Amino acid sequence: MRYNAKQKGVDMRIGLDIASLTYKKQVDQIILVAGDSDFVPAAKLARREGVDFILDPMWASIRDDLHEHIDGLRSVLPRSDQNDKSKRATTPGVTPPPS
Repeated sequence: MRYNAKQKGVDMRIGLDIASLTYKKQVDQIILVAGDSDFVPAAKLARREGVDFILDPMWASIRDDLHEHIDGLRSVLPRSDQNDKSKRATTPGVTPPPS
């Protein structure tokens, strides 16, 4: 197993941004495009402070510990392994890109 300090640094900065936006009451909703359980503390904090926390894992599976700390799970873009538009999940108010 390799430790990637650069990636962990990016995750840390995203978590700090989520905390900052939440505490400053600058957002009502956060949509995070990721599926990494490193964001559990940030998701918990945002939800505790009343921010709607939506996760878009881009059709990847996510761990249960992350799933229990989000308000919604939506993948907006079509799956790469299928072209069926009827199976797209969308975020209300967000228009999916044309195929």
